[in-house]
Amino acid sequence: MYKETHKKIQEWYHINGRHTLPWRNSSDSYKIYLSEIMLQQTQVKTVLERFYFPFLERFPTLNSLAQANEAEVLKMWQGLGYYQRARNLHKCAQLSAPTLPKTVQELQALPGIGKTTAHAIAAFAYHTKVPILDANVKRLLYRIFALVKRDEKVLWKKAEQLLDTNAPYIYNQALMDIGSSICKPKQTLCEECPFTTICLGKKNPQNYPDKKVSKKVPIKQLHYLISIDKHNKLITSKREQRLLEGLWSFPQSTQAFEKATEIGHIKHAYTHFKLEATIYLENVTTAHKKAETLTTLINLPHSKVEEKILILFKSQSDQFQSLMEHPQ
Repeated sequence: MYKETHKKIQEWYHINGRHTLPWRNSSDSYKIYLSEIMLQQTQVKTVLERFYFPFLERFPTLNSLAQANEAEVLKMWQGLGYYQRARNLHKCAQLSAPTLPKTVQELQALPGIGKTTAHAIAAFAYHTKVPILDANVKRLLYRIFALVKRDEKVLWKKAEQLLDTNAPYIYNQALMDIGSSICKPKQTLCEECPFTTICLGKKNPQNYPDKKVSKKVPIKQLHYLISIDKHNKLITSKREQRLLEGLWSFPQSTQAFEKATEIGHIKHAYTHFKLEATIYLENVTTAHKKAETLTTLINLPHSKVEEKILILFKSQSDQFQSLMEHPQ
């Protein structure tokens, strides 16, 4: 039914596909798996420039990742956010090293690997004849089939229906590239698209799917306290909450630390809210067992917010020297 379209897709990919992406030039399931996890919530450019290669240099195999401790993994993940991804990556390595399983069902049984990621690993590492659904592919399929209602079950059925089972690897890679370069959210180049002859939504692509109701992003106000003990070490602790578990952080509160000195402000944008934080500094007259030097703390795994706090502190540390050296 889609034989001619599949032929056009292969021709398009041969000329226009992103063939230089490193995970497309590897049959190593670990490297492909790592790319899939890193690319969740993160742009390709960012992953390539800052994270993919350093992580692989530190953990070149699934086995080396399995043997690492969690703090090492979190440190190498620092800046990517959504740290549960890193913890699940580590758990998967420990459960499956030296190599990942090959079937979609076995892959989905591992921590943090859902249907979408399992299909992607199976399709790209093992050339399994299964469709994929990343954000770009979803948008493309909604428009090809003129689907107004957002429904992933329907979308998976359409994806299976359209799949080129003779060349599933090229087909799936091409779909991602077409979605990112031709069938963009706000701009479409329909005349260049290999799906143009069968696309039901090409006259009004912006209508598919229906628009999500945009919500005003809430702003959260927090206060962070940097305490320096008598040895000029910063008092910190390891988080135990699930969201940022294993990361080192400063005490925080919804209330101001009125007895401390205000030293500045930072802002940070999360997916569902924005953070506006006031940073305070205080000096304590005793030693503290959970205190670390600035150099040590910088090298421990911490969130992007803590990184911004440390940068603020370091940039103004000369101004705080008297407070650090002369307890009040």
